Amino acid sequence: MAWLGLLGALLCMLCVGVGSLGTEGFLPSAPHNCPHKCVCAADLLSCAGLGLQDVPAALPAAAADLDLSHNALQRLRPGWLAPLSRLRALHLGHNELEVLGRGVFTNASGLRLLDLSSNALRALGRHDLDGLGALERLLLYNNRLAHLDEHTFHGLGSLSRLYLGCNELSSFSFDHLHGLGTTHLRTLDLSSNRLGRIAVPDLAALPAFLKNGLYLHNNPLPCDCHLYHLLQRWHQRGLSAVSDFAREYMCLAFKVPTSRVRFFEHSRVFENCSAALAQGLERPEVQLHVQMGRSLRLHCNTSAPAVRIAWVSPQHELLVAPGSRDGSIAVLADGSLAISNVQPQHEGVFVCLAAGPHLHHNQTHEYNVSVHFPHPEPEAFNTGFTTLLGCAVGLVLVLLYLFAPPCPGCRRCYRHTCHCRCWPRVPSPLQELSAQSSVLSTPPDVPSRKASVHKHVVFLEPGRRGLNGRVQLAVAEDFDLYNPVGLRLKAGSESASSTGSEGLVMT
Repeated sequence: MAWLGLLGALLCMLCVGVGSLGTEGFLPSAPHNCPHKCVCAADLLSCAGLGLQDVPAALPAAAADLDLSHNALQRLRPGWLAPLSRLRALHLGHNELEVLGRGVFTNASGLRLLDLSSNALRALGRHDLDGLGALERLLLYNNRLAHLDEHTFHGLGSLSRLYLGCNELSSFSFDHLHGLGTTHLRTLDLSSNRLGRIAVPDLAALPAFLKNGLYLHNNPLPCDCHLYHLLQRWHQRGLSAVSDFAREYMCLAFKVPTSRVRFFEHSRVFENCSAALAQGLERPEVQLHVQMGRSLRLHCNTSAPAVRIAWVSPQHELLVAPGSRDGSIAVLADGSLAISNVQPQHEGVFVCLAAGPHLHHNQTHEYNVSVHFPHPEPEAFNTGFTTLLGCAVGLVLVLLYLFAPPCPGCRRCYRHTCHCRCWPRVPSPLQELSAQSSVLSTPPDVPSRKASVHKHVVFLEPGRRGLNGRVQLAVAEDFDLYNPVGLRLKAGSESASSTGSEGLVMT
């Protein structure tokens, strides 16, 4: 039996050893391959504020958000993002980058956010941003950018927000936006630069949604009448990029840096600008008023045939065939926009973007749609009903007059069926005392000095019980106020003695 126990112990030790080996087979050798001093959490990798002069050599492939800001990076190697196939956001702000170079972002096809703010970049070349076809937000503010290549942003077809504020740009081409497409672009920040030359017709040709996100404040703009009228119209329309920074829109009155004046506060500088210059700067938007529930169709009228037509909804949704995501808006084969059932969410500015070989790349057509609720139709006046109601009311009144006459006129009862119920009158205090009152009268030959013809004088005649010699009410007519002695008193024996002591009371 001892050998059986020893065999069992050996089997247990063997099983434990095999189990531990199997468990080690399922554990990873290196959990995340996280760089030294960096913080790794799921798909987040943060190496911010470590004073790094170079990018860590080994980066975990699972990183989708990489933060390398607040370091001392001076250059980026071409292809350094190749292992990060899941990268969606890259933060490189607050470093010392002076140039980017070709191929730096070649392997960042899925990147959505790129932060290059607060560096030392002086220029952007034609291929510096290649490979960022899915980029939506690009932060380049607070650099030293003084030059942008004509096709710097040519490959950024999905870019919606571009921040170039706080740089040293002296010019910017709004004609082609340095290769940017206006289909997706919503925000273009050019504030706090050195822009002194701006083509006003190119500004006026921009679509409405981009005008609302075009920031030009804190620039030495020229005090040009055309630019003044254009910005004034944007301010009156309530475009947020102008109205929110109205006090920071300045221009040089005499091409001297010290002659800056505010556009919207020093109208005396522009008092000689003719109002006729404002006409024709912008193509006016078409105002449409539609009742809710009706159908609507918008045509993109362009100066030449368009090869590609797209629409932008008031909610900034890009509309191409077949239409919107919710199916309420359809884009037809001829490029027109159709809404079969207009609802309140369809209210706002619809912008048509047309492109073609003979068209300006950002030629637009705008419709401002206002949705109104249908007014309820007034009901027809039913004269027959009112006539019938009037006849019924008249018949009721006649019956009341015949069979229920008022009490004062109740003299006869028809066949003794009409029972007139007369309520007894409540005697007034004057009538209750009339049995005990004394009437005073004046002789007929009273002098003509009377206060009035129908004056009544009331005396208090002493009562029979409990009045203690006081008089009760007595009425005298035609009483002469100037000769009260000549009155004759008609009173009983019990009250004659008390009349002389009482005064007069006028009524």
